[in-house]
Amino acid sequence: MNCQTCSIECRSFGKHRNGLKRFRCPQCGKTYTEEHERLFGRMTVPEDKALLAIQLLLEGTSIRSTERITGLHRDTIIRLLVVAGERCVKLMDSKMRDLRCQKIQADEIWTFVAKKARHLQPDDPTEFGDAWVFVAIDADTKLIPAFTVGKRDRATTYGFLENLDSCLALEHRFQLTTDGFHFYERGVENVFAGRADFAQLVKIYGDHGQHDAAGRYSPSPMIEAIVKIRDGRPDPRHISTSYVERQNLTMRMAIRRFTRLTNAFSKKLDNLKLACALHFAYYNFCRVHRSLRVTPAMEAGLESRIWTLRELLIGA
Repeated sequence: MNCQTCSIECRSFGKHRNGLKRFRCPQCGKTYTEEHERLFGRMTVPEDKALLAIQLLLEGTSIRSTERITGLHRDTIIRLLVVAGERCVKLMDSKMRDLRCQKIQADEIWTFVAKKARHLQPDDPTEFGDAWVFVAIDADTKLIPAFTVGKRDRATTYGFLENLDSCLALEHRFQLTTDGFHFYERGVENVFAGRADFAQLVKIYGDHGQHDAAGRYSPSPMIEAIVKIRDGRPDPRHISTSYVERQNLTMRMAIRRFTRLTNAFSKKLDNLKLACALHFAYYNFCRVHRSLRVTPAMEAGLESRIWTLRELLIGA
């Protein structure tokens, strides 16, 4: 290794605590570290502290709480989220292919970006306001093969279904259950072309005092569930959205941006998408499912062991 200032060969100068060799220029005294691949690219934050920050974000901690715990600046934490999230997007895109999920449940979970819809101004960016995360889960393995973040409209629904279709093996037939959102009916028909035994489960909820301040966030009692067969011959025993609705709770607990009545909501749509990608990749490959006692990726046969967070970011 040559000195970048003097252009003469540096001499060995011990090692860092992590085992990397150090070198020092005999003329100007500058020190250098041997060439190595950094987990977070050009970011110089200590690896153990960076991994702790990401782990905290994955366990429902807000950006500023993570800042207080780790001592890292909030802008640094956001940059770590961006790096990790972008890698997880690529990982999900490469790993979620040729799947043979038999029973898939799909649902949407609501959040918002910057401000709620009722506070929007005419000159606000289009990404502000309501945001919906469309999620698909395999009822058998609990694997989440596909998700899409956007508005609750036709374009996002079709994009989500096309994303799910790209994850499944060609000509693979499966059972699909969704809620009663009307764009699913035509979307499933157009995207899957008869390969899905498709049913919609429409749940009717009663009034439980949601009109007053005390009961606004109280869960409404379900008074009826209506099954609508849309295509094929779905098995009535497996027409359910229970698992994907339970995943909605997992998201609200694990991603601080989804927690209601806080100021930890997303300020940028891109960061919301990356936070979701990080959550789903970690959920699939690193987080042991209590009922399965393995990760969803292991149950689905994609992996043979539990990944660490570091391995997740390296593998991505």
